[in-house]
Amino acid sequence: MKNALFILFFVSLWVNVHSQNNEPSAEQEQKLENITEKQDAQTTDDSYWQQLEYYSKHRLNLNEVEERDLEDLQLLTALQVQNFFSYRKFFGKFLSIYELQAIPDWDIETIKSLLPYIMVRDNSSIDETIGQRLRGGGSSLLFRIGQQIEKSKGFEKPADSSSYYLGSQQRIFFRYRYNYKNLLQYGLLGDKDAGEQFFRGSQKYGFDFYSFHFFTKNIGIIKSLAIGDFTVNMGQGLIQWQSLAFTKSADVLAIKRQAAVLRPYNSSGELNFHRGGGITLQKGNFEATAFASFRNVSANLVPDTLSKEDFISSFESSGYHRTQSENADRNNLHQTTFGGNISFIKSNFRLGINVIKYFFSMPIQKQNRPYNLHAIQGKSWGNESVDYSYTYRNIHFFGEAAVDRNLHFAMLNGALISVSHNVDISLLYRKIDKAYQSLYSDAFTENTSVNNETGFYSGISIKPLAGWSVGAYFDIYKFPWLKYGVDAPSSGRDYLIQLTYQPNKIWAIYNRYKNESKQQNVSGLDLSTHQLAFVPKQSWRTELDIHLTREIELRNRIDVLWYNKSTSDSEQGFLGLIDLFYEPSRKSYSGNLRLQYFETDGYNSRDYTYETDVLYNYSIPVFYGKGFRYYVNLNYNFKKMLNSKNQKINLKMWLRWAQTIYANQTLVGTGLDLVQGNKKSEIKFQMIFGW
Repeated sequence: MKNALFILFFVSLWVNVHSQNNEPSAEQEQKLENITEKQDAQTTDDSYWQQLEYYSKHRLNLNEVEERDLEDLQLLTALQVQNFFSYRKFFGKFLSIYELQAIPDWDIETIKSLLPYIMVRDNSSIDETIGQRLRGGGSSLLFRIGQQIEKSKGFEKPADSSSYYLGSQQRIFFRYRYNYKNLLQYGLLGDKDAGEQFFRGSQKYGFDFYSFHFFTKNIGIIKSLAIGDFTVNMGQGLIQWQSLAFTKSADVLAIKRQAAVLRPYNSSGELNFHRGGGITLQKGNFEATAFASFRNVSANLVPDTLSKEDFISSFESSGYHRTQSENADRNNLHQTTFGGNISFIKSNFRLGINVIKYFFSMPIQKQNRPYNLHAIQGKSWGNESVDYSYTYRNIHFFGEAAVDRNLHFAMLNGALISVSHNVDISLLYRKIDKAYQSLYSDAFTENTSVNNETGFYSGISIKPLAGWSVGAYFDIYKFPWLKYGVDAPSSGRDYLIQLTYQPNKIWAIYNRYKNESKQQNVSGLDLSTHQLAFVPKQSWRTELDIHLTREIELRNRIDVLWYNKSTSDSEQGFLGLIDLFYEPSRKSYSGNLRLQYFETDGYNSRDYTYETDVLYNYSIPVFYGKGFRYYVNLNYNFKKMLNSKNQKINLKMWLRWAQTIYANQTLVGTGLDLVQGNKKSEIKFQMIFGW
């Protein structure tokens, strides 16, 4: 491991680059890695990246922008958003982008992150009629195909087993989308996972998953109208939050959930959305939303031979329908959902009331396990909540209080405080009853699900000198009831500190230390009940970015991890990588390359690492064991062409090759994904037509 560290450090002295348009910042990459690690699954919602890409080409006019538009960027804190509108209300419309420096709590780094997506010009006087919206927008058609080169066990049909993949190895995805200034958008997509059938068998209509959305906003009192697939976000996520939401990271001020109640859904995930219709109306200081959803979801069906009534033991969230057993669970539960929100909004104060009700075609009955004692049961469920936000001078307060159908309680309250021009503080307290339950919720909690937790979070951001910044947080929490793999009430704590130095546009470096300690079951003891012990996990990361030229940037990262240090089952992990990005100006091509080495003692010392990919797509694989990985991404933009209607057509293509080579292994993976040999390779192709 020491030799690998030396080699990577030496090589990193003269290699590295970054240049793909609208690539996530280091903080955004960390947030995505944290979500993947917390859920042990990668989010398939790419709506956020679509939004950033759209705003990069159709910039937000700061003299017309609305509060929700700035919140959708997820680059500003709630206090910064409120300060922006207070400034604009007091001083009138902006004359120059340089005025942003005068807004309280807006620093140079914040403004730089916004510049690709904003502009300043006089207010538009165009009457946005329905006809203009339907004819004046832009369309795009995306097609993506990829597959693993090596054939896994699931694609080898055994003679004596029904457990194998019914379809081909290819992953296929298409999406058509029309958008007019985000005021009107509609689209259709189809998705097929590797192993799923295509135009045969259980998927005789082609793709395993189809999604359609129609969304418009700002038509008189109609603030937004959604038909087809859409997401619902209410309060602070205690009863409902379906859009992308980040968890703890070095961005210590990003603790508040911010999004419009209704948003269009056009991603490939097959669970976390609604299908039906919704409308938001605004009149004066009041805003009201109502929605209804009627859809089938995949769930594990269990026949009850005694009562002769089938029941559902769990929901399927993977979206995979590759084998006979997975297809047996496909869309076998009908879910009807009704809900709404009414809010009072005045200046820097907001108060909302939220309601959601679910009805199922079959009863839900979780497995008879102690940790499932308080799980959702029956053929219906519901939640209600009240949320608020209020800005007083340099302090922004926010929170939500909720109950479920059985009147179990949950609450969350937070504050963002601007102490001075270079010091900001965030505070958040949550108390969620051990029996509280909700569906499709995502609050700022330690648990993956919103239940069984009490905790207090505090963070501080300091910018002591030009180019220097420090972000740190501390979070302490308790779980009053049992959890999966933890057979008693437990507790935990974690803290993080990150030091960043960016003296100029040429280079930047940050160092991050994270320490986490949770109580877990102690294994290996001959006891009738499990005992709990604190299991510490620490990690250190150093990342260096250097812009060698305008066209080339070098990125070098080193991760070191320790699991349960100073005990007999301790593990240690190491990961080092070098990224090279190349994007020549005024050229049609660009690309990037990664070289990576990893070595860990086991799964407990695993590392999650963000990888760049084709546009709107990214991957965060988990690495453990020992091996090398590399990938290459290539992009080519063809010259604009004219069609029969004299419209300009853009064609962009991406090609990606990735391979992991494991040391001292003859098998890779488990179960049906088992591969003979020591390599896993993937190829992916994507093209987008735009007109």
